[in-house]
Amino acid sequence: MADKLKHRWSIGHNYMTGITFGAWMRVLAENNFHISAPYWHRAAFISLTSMMNSVSAAMEKARYGKAIDAVQIKQPPLFILGHWRSGTTLLHDLLAQDDAQFNYANTYQVVNPLTFLTTENLITRLFPFLVPPTRPMDNMALKFSSPQEDEFAPLLMTLKSLYLGTSFPRREAEYEKYLTFRDAKREEVEAWKAALYYFCQKLALNDDRALLLKSPPHTARIRTILEVFPDARFVHIHRDPYRVFQSQRHFFDTAGWYTYLQRPNLPGIDEGILQRQVNMYDAYFEDLPLIPKGHFCELRFDELEADPVAQMKSVYEQLALPGYGEYQPKLRRYLDGIKGYQKNDFLRLTEDEKAMVYDRWRRSFDHWGYPQ
Repeated sequence: MADKLKHRWSIGHNYMTGITFGAWMRVLAENNFHISAPYWHRAAFISLTSMMNSVSAAMEKARYGKAIDAVQIKQPPLFILGHWRSGTTLLHDLLAQDDAQFNYANTYQVVNPLTFLTTENLITRLFPFLVPPTRPMDNMALKFSSPQEDEFAPLLMTLKSLYLGTSFPRREAEYEKYLTFRDAKREEVEAWKAALYYFCQKLALNDDRALLLKSPPHTARIRTILEVFPDARFVHIHRDPYRVFQSQRHFFDTAGWYTYLQRPNLPGIDEGILQRQVNMYDAYFEDLPLIPKGHFCELRFDELEADPVAQMKSVYEQLALPGYGEYQPKLRRYLDGIKGYQKNDFLRLTEDEKAMVYDRWRRSFDHWGYPQ
């Protein structure tokens, strides 16, 4: 597969197109300006957009800077936690239907965190083709206006995210520390926290609804999030670990190819998936006691899939969220609209692969009662 690079000519579906020129030069310098030859055109496109982004960011700062700085986020955000491919997107979409209560970041905003106030209306009309109609790793609908994980926003603002290890696999190990921030320098942690809060201030400009935020890496950052939002609420979703492993493999063989700027380390993908989950849940279980009572609840993906109305009612009750009566009809309409959705069908894991997953992720099997 290394000699047959998938989607090598694609320039769309790449979060780096939202970076500013200065940040682009910094991340290139971190990586010794090494871009693999098959992706030179992708880097050239990012370079072009980064210059335009810098101009737009300066204009946006001049126009809205004081107003953004004055925003006070008064309502506690709700953070959706869970490993990649555990159902976080489904849960995000379901909660986002409560538009009377929640404000969420969309796909355009998270990849254009410094410019979306001035560019979103125009760019989303002119360039809808940059976003595929469905996500590359599954069949879920995707638009610029779709609810999206916020990881990309502080990434582009600070260059502190493990996702950079997908774009630049040669330094993947260095970027991994930004999953938990346990081994990051304090100034790096503070920069990331400030960027997250500033992005939330922009989302909250002229909108006093509670923020609904979703990012799988947040699962490993509960303590850091609580430093920013002490009253934050959290809902965690988990899924059959075998299915998670298969689906995450599929992600790297689909969506990952749109992101690479260096040739991927394909033989190392399985080990990366396995170790990342361990690192994530080491931090998760360590930090879980820090969440105030009544600010956390947990779901199983299979139960949410089987009876979403009952499971969402449970979330509202456990977190004491208001307005379920007004939300339920919106939820039912959304569920009616996605009837017939077809999930991915994967090849069965071999017995050796299942043994490998069980051995490395045994805590998840045992803690949540999944069969071996």
